[in-house]
Amino acid sequence: MAMFASNLSSEIGLKLLLSPLNTSVVVRTACCTVGIVLPVYSTFKAIEMRDQNERQKWLLYWAAYGSFSIVEACTDKFLCWFPLYYHVKFAFLVWLQLPSADGAKQLYMSHLRPFLMRHQARLDHILELFHGELAKFISAHQAEIQFAKVLLGKTLLSVGNILQQPAQGRVVGTIEGSAEQVETSESEES
Repeated sequence: MAMFASNLSSEIGLKLLLSPLNTSVVVRTACCTVGIVLPVYSTFKAIEMRDQNERQKWLLYWAAYGSFSIVEACTDKFLCWFPLYYHVKFAFLVWLQLPSADGAKQLYMSHLRPFLMRHQARLDHILELFHGELAKFISAHQAEIQFAKVLLGKTLLSVGNILQQPAQGRVVGTIEGSAEQVETSESEES
């Protein structure tokens, strides 16, 4: 019985994922899971196990994924209108990771590496200019940055305190106020 339920849920999940109708949320979630969540965990394992082959595999993946993300950021508003776009994206992300296809390595060696080697000097110059401008910006706006840090710290502290307090007879997520004001506004509407 358990095997039947497992097969049934796998079949339903696969049909839901591959169905072209009304599955945008499902496929987008699957893309995020396959494209980011699983690789982050796999990268963590490669770092902790100190396996150089796994580290290189995931560095190649992140280089390919980052490049894909840049292209997608520029074209997503246009491409998302194509039918099955997110299905193709899902298949591409799986292909990048599959050990049998070694898609990330293929993409890196055939396209990304030659492009970066050809434009390395120009990209280094752009990054050097960017870092210089960023350093100027940060030094010119120290007061604002410090204010934002303090504000963020106080906000996070307040949220933490609110979350740690017991409900104490109130329903979480409700607006508290006097009952008289609510009754008065209700009677005025009648």
